[in-house]
Amino acid sequence: MEFWEASFLDKQAMWGYEPTDAAIKAKDVFIDKNVKSILLPGIGYGRNAKVFLEKGIDVTGIEISKTAINLARKSGIDIPIFHGPVSEMPFDDKQYDGIFSHALIHLLNNEERDKFIQDCYDQLIPNGYMIFTTVSKEALMYGKGKQLGEDYYETKDGVKLYFYDAESIDQDFKDYGLVDFRQVEEPNKDNNHKPSMKFTMIICKKDAK
Repeated sequence: MEFWEASFLDKQAMWGYEPTDAAIKAKDVFIDKNVKSILLPGIGYGRNAKVFLEKGIDVTGIEISKTAINLARKSGIDIPIFHGPVSEMPFDDKQYDGIFSHALIHLLNNEERDKFIQDCYDQLIPNGYMIFTTVSKEALMYGKGKQLGEDYYETKDGVKLYFYDAESIDQDFKDYGLVDFRQVEEPNKDNNHKPSMKFTMIICKKDAK
């Protein structure tokens, strides 16, 4: 996770300020399900938060980078943001209607992913939805770099990435109300000359008890 802190220090808003297509699609799911409050682990500098705020959804964030939080504040994101790693969840005892986490879960190792999924699930209300986006084995970078484990690689920049496929999605999420997963082509909106990224969007619904 330190890589992202360093990246923010060096490059500031490195991904631009346009929301991801995944966030827009997640917003549509949440609107359809009448979601009123969401938690955004890994909120970064808030570029994805605005699509939810504009629809009247209450947003709370979690972010490890203080620099990113400061950038969010400077861009007008005036919402609660907990400063710390997702490994320290939960930061409050609130349960949310929805949870959206973009491009974070694949940065975690096996144990961290298991805890993160469980922590997110625990903070959902019954019938709440959680949505994750992650790199998939369809991504061009899959299989490149130093292999650390099955479908787990370290890039030349020192970033550790876990690549999901249908089997591993089912394995990790089947006990957490897995509803659907789909491929999302994510264009690089800040630089049209860079290739788009292939992500997988994973949607889960917490059972009512």
